[in-house]
Amino acid sequence: MKLESILQYLDGYLALAEHPDYPTALNGLQVAGPEDVERVVVAVDASEASIGAAVERGADLMIVHHGLFWGGLQPLTGRHFRKVRMLLEGELALYSCHLPLDSHVEVGNCALLARELGLDLEGRFAHYRGAPTGWWGSLAEATSPSDLSARLEGVLGGAVHLIPGGPERVERVGVVTGGGASFVQEAVEEGLHALVTGEGSHHSHFDAMELGISLLLGGHYATETFGVRALGAHLEQRFGLPWDFVDQPTGL
Repeated sequence: MKLESILQYLDGYLALAEHPDYPTALNGLQVAGPEDVERVVVAVDASEASIGAAVERGADLMIVHHGLFWGGLQPLTGRHFRKVRMLLEGELALYSCHLPLDSHVEVGNCALLARELGLDLEGRFAHYRGAPTGWWGSLAEATSPSDLSARLEGVLGGAVHLIPGGPERVERVGVVTGGGASFVQEAVEEGLHALVTGEGSHHSHFDAMELGISLLLGGHYATETFGVRALGAHLEQRFGLPWDFVDQPTGL
């Protein structure tokens, strides 16, 4: 399939033009590749290890959540040069999608993780420049913060850090994958009992305890594998393109 056709579809499906993002996210095609695509690889990060694995697997297109240019304008030297060289020598196109992928209702990290936790999605919150990123919903049956934490551990396959600042029974839960602990205040204003995210700062503990909400930290990487995998499966279903997921967990 033609790369340009895939790019046009992805840009529209993910609504890149309508969703604000950090300037250095540079959503969309970041490095050009072959005209024709036969195999897709998806990964959370455009790391050297992930790019190398994609080249080894014979991919023509790599789709990531975190792209190449988070450091802004910088010389094409060192590890930055090595990544670009691997992409060019491997004839591998790189496409990145950050907040639009977190936010998406079908293949978005937040919505998918919320559904895995058993939430019925009811609304949006966690706004960045006016656009919502997170989803919130209700559990069919209220549970304790510790039971919700255990459920999240089962979904993510790893440890969860629970800050039990909220009520003893949890029903209304918000999900903002990645570094979403800064949305504690907005979650409280939304009337949520718990906020599920990836990571927070030192003060996130006191924010949750003093504002009266339970905060569950499951790891930035672990909470953001859902979107790229769902997007790979979506492209296979729509266009018949085989895909692989490159798993490069950070433990953070």
